[in-house]
Amino acid sequence: MRSRFIVGNWKMHKTISQAESLVTDILRIYQPQASVELAIAPPFVSLPAVARLLASTSIKLAAQNTCASDEGAFTGEISPPMLRDVGCHYVIIGHSERRHIFGETDQDINKKVHAAFRHNLLPILCVGERLEERQSNNTQAVIQQQLQTCLEGLESKDFARITIAYEPVWAIGTGQAATVDQAAEVHGHIRSFLAMQWGIKPDQTRIIYGGSVTQDNAKSLFQSSQINGALVGKACLNSESFVKIAELASSN
Repeated sequence: MRSRFIVGNWKMHKTISQAESLVTDILRIYQPQASVELAIAPPFVSLPAVARLLASTSIKLAAQNTCASDEGAFTGEISPPMLRDVGCHYVIIGHSERRHIFGETDQDINKKVHAAFRHNLLPILCVGERLEERQSNNTQAVIQQQLQTCLEGLESKDFARITIAYEPVWAIGTGQAATVDQAAEVHGHIRSFLAMQWGIKPDQTRIIYGGSVTQDNAKSLFQSSQINGALVGKACLNSESFVKIAELASSN
């Protein structure tokens, strides 16, 4: 069985000094487990400081976004080579906040996925449906369309290096997490679609869940064999809750 993958997405939280303090606390109490891979995604400005703290540890550094271009006149953007140079191993791509607040399309996200691979960054691709799409029974169709476009042009070998994060938009930051059955069902649909479209074996691609993950619901989520980890939001901003989620991932 592949290791569980726990990613802390800090979003737009923590100054550099606060980031250093949080990571120091995490390192103080976290006991690495072979069955769990841990990654931290602070804001861009804190990446160098966090990279220094993580340098001699097993915890990986992740970025929250990337530009699809390597360089150029793109004011305010950060390129994949910049992220690699600062020490990033992973990059989150296509988070719902990037889609629905900043207008990123599936085509934009596809370009970013390819850009990440060009520079040996491992993408964490986010997909998920809005509340009205779930209520109208369109969850499966929406996610299939996202996957079809966002993964276009990938080769079969790439699917062992990409992580897919199922994040129902209606559960992000609302405190209303998907039930285990709801999450596991969608994860199963994703695996079936990858198999149908690209011939991907069920255990070839790691699929994690995101959306109001806490230390209270993590244990039940991880009891499903379909759920390979979690993309954690608010709960990762506290060292004790984040480490507890990682510990629960190792015990299931």
